Amino acid sequence: MSRLPTLFVSHGSPMLAVNPGRTGAAWHSIATTLPKPRAILVVSAHWLSAEPILGSVGQPDTIHDFGGFPADLFQIQYRPPGEPDLAARAAAMLAAAGFPVSLDAVRGLDHGAWVPLMNMYPAADIPVLQLSIQPRANPGHHFRLGKALAGLRDEGVLLLASGSLTHNLRELSFGAPEGVANAQYVLDFQEWVHERLQADDLDALLDYRQQAPAAARAHPSDEHLLPLFVALGAAGEKRRASRLYSGITEGGLAMDTYAFDQDQVR
Repeated sequence: MSRLPTLFVSHGSPMLAVNPGRTGAAWHSIATTLPKPRAILVVSAHWLSAEPILGSVGQPDTIHDFGGFPADLFQIQYRPPGEPDLAARAAAMLAAAGFPVSLDAVRGLDHGAWVPLMNMYPAADIPVLQLSIQPRANPGHHFRLGKALAGLRDEGVLLLASGSLTHNLRELSFGAPEGVANAQYVLDFQEWVHERLQADDLDALLDYRQQAPAAARAHPSDEHLLPLFVALGAAGEKRRASRLYSGITEGGLAMDTYAFDQDQVR
């Protein structure tokens, strides 16, 4: 079975489910370059908990966890099967690594999961489960989460970390032309992360709030960058970073997508 990469996607606005634009097209193209996963484990910035939780529902519902958008967005359903057995095994892997972990057999998929997935795998025929993040824990905690789950990649499981490379909602310019940043800090932070990933400078990345330019402005809170560290941890010791897509939406959301340790991606 082919060893899959880990992916980090910037999921952007829920409206990408209706108007995919360049980002949605890039997600779809990336999915076509990969072997079809046996299952997908999504780490979303929109499931927050004090301790790790794995979704173990057999048929996840579509959660419309947002407001103020057009009515047709709330009608969208993305209903892949779940995989409770894989959730239980992933929980055992985390427990073996020292994490207190639990299962949730009720919660469905939030938009951090289903918006990119409906562009990547529109048939919804691949089992999907989610792992929560811990917003009060640091990037190192999330790197260790990913490291504990790295073995799933050898079993045909795609680890999809879904957040945002920049995420300051107070500084967005809705309707801004795609690809145009409304402030220099967006570009500076975007490029700093790219350079550090290319250099595999893990120490700097884990300390990004102190070392990256305008880190607190790019991320007033950590949760939308934390999935990146899970993807890094799951990529293994000899990880390679490839930026598969780079863009800007709404003036302030850097939409970069990265693959790690991905021999299959071209």
